[in-house]
Amino acid sequence: MTELNIPSHIPAGATPEGDGIVTGGGPVRVDAFIDFLCPFCRRFELSAGPALADLIADKLISLAQHPMNFLDEASSTRYSTRAAAAAGCAADRGRFLDYAHALFLDQPPEGGPGLTDAQLADVGRNIGLPEAAFASCLTEAPYLDWPSYVTVRATALGVQATPTVLVAGTAVEPDGRAITAAVKKAAGHR
Repeated sequence: MTELNIPSHIPAGATPEGDGIVTGGGPVRVDAFIDFLCPFCRRFELSAGPALADLIADKLISLAQHPMNFLDEASSTRYSTRAAAAAGCAADRGRFLDYAHALFLDQPPEGGPGLTDAQLADVGRNIGLPEAAFASCLTEAPYLDWPSYVTVRATALGVQATPTVLVAGTAVEPDGRAITAAVKKAAGHR
């Protein structure tokens, strides 16, 4: 197992463990382990994202998204790490979910360089993040060591692939209907 080095900086809105970003305040915790270069994660985001948004809006869940860097070696620039670090900058401005969604919409193919830092900044600008502050965070890169920490913690929990989804600690299919059913069961709804 890789040594667990606690990062020097953790984004705003992090889980108590510092290994993910929490959105929503509902009683059932949903953990989604993702990689911004993973095509299956893109499919998960586009198909299950609306159901997760509804569960957050209905105050049923706290969604903890864990941006991993499993696929760093599938790009020539450690894109998974850079994208997750940029998402940390978006989290500091309360826009993690919006930025993550936009990253999946603009997902580059595996095997190439991924989006450049300028393109990551453009994604932020396109969703309305304050351009200068967000670009400054990307340049300063306070979260570059965070994705490795997230990945080590996830691997220690048994996560072997992305996307992996846990509802109240139990693995479920990364599908909107399956997640919704598991959340309702965990919350005691029929």
